Amino acid sequence: METPSPSLRWYVAHTRPRSEKRVAEFCTDRGFNHFLPLHASVRNYPGKRLVFFKPLFPGYVFLEVFPYQAMEVRLCRHVARLLEPGDQAEFAAQLEDIRIALQSEREVRLAPNITEGRRVQIRSGPMRGLEGRVLRRQGITEVVLRLDFIGQAAAVRVEAQELELV
Repeated sequence: METPSPSLRWYVAHTRPRSEKRVAEFCTDRGFNHFLPLHASVRNYPGKRLVFFKPLFPGYVFLEVFPYQAMEVRLCRHVARLLEPGDQAEFAAQLEDIRIALQSEREVRLAPNITEGRRVQIRSGPMRGLEGRVLRRQGITEVVLRLDFIGQAAAVRVEAQELELV
C-alpha cells in the first residue's frame, strides 16, 4: 500500500504582539510560503512625511506549508499559536481576494467589525469578480473582504456602479 504524500496546507500564525514582521522573516529564512498583508500608514511631521507599512491584520501571518513544517513554525518564539482553517479552499480564496485588493492600488484598511450587509460582487475594474458585503454606502461604497476563520475583514472603497448584488 502506498503512503499518501503530504500536501501543502494553509495555517494562520497568531503572533505575539508586534511580531508579525519577525514571523514573516522567520518564514522567509526557512523558505516557507507566507503572506503578510501590509497597508501604508502615512504620518506627517513638521518638515517631513513618513510612510510606514503596517500589518493589515495585526497579530496574524498566513503561511502555506506542509504539516511537518508546521511543527517548526510552532517552535518560533514569536508565534503564540498556529491555527489551521477547516475549509482550506475557502480560506485560500479569501486570502486571494485580499491579495488582489492590495494590488489594486486602492485604499485598503482593516475593517474593525464584520457587519451585516448586502453581499455584492465587484463587476468592473481591477478587482472584478471579488465578492464581499457592503459596509457603508455614501457615494463611494466600502466593501468588506472577509477572512472568516480569524473573524477579521478588510474594507476597500469602490464606486457603487461597479457593484452588483449576489
